[in-house]
Amino acid sequence: MKLNNRNVHRDVAYFFLGLILAFSFSGIILNHRRDWYPMDYTYELKEVKIDIPENSKTLEAEEAIIELSKQWDLAADYDSHRIRDNELRIFYDDNVILDADLTTGEGKLEYKKKVPFLGHTMFLHKTTNKFWIWYSDIFGIAMLVIAITGMFITKGKNSFKKRGWKLTALGLIFPVLILILFA
Repeated sequence: MKLNNRNVHRDVAYFFLGLILAFSFSGIILNHRRDWYPMDYTYELKEVKIDIPENSKTLEAEEAIIELSKQWDLAADYDSHRIRDNELRIFYDDNVILDADLTTGEGKLEYKKKVPFLGHTMFLHKTTNKFWIWYSDIFGIAMLVIAITGMFITKGKNSFKKRGWKLTALGLIFPVLILILFA
């Protein structure tokens, strides 16, 4: 097999096609996560009432949250929690989340499941697994190879030298503007 831009471009693109599709889907979804977030969905929701201690600062301690959590007899173990704007959010293993208002004590206990395929592609997009980071870096290099070899495949009036550079420059305007205006 003769090694040329067309062959390299095609073979690298074939090898990474599945990841290109997965990252494309999950990237679009992550861009719209405030409108629709299919990483997981609620399959069970329970209204709960928590007893708020007189000093709600005591809820900042992990031990206090673990003690508070015993009243629901959860099969999932405590993972972490946060308090923001008088809202308590407790994360448990197995995708269980408790949200409670610290002024009223009213809350919701949500049991969630990952959305098949879309939720899993989003996991790939967000994971910090060391092996995956290396593989994603290799993927990034492969995307550069696909882009660079793609620039030199076509010859003649539609080549990069004649026409492609204009489209590339036009395509760069949008990201540069966004960086200048919003970064």
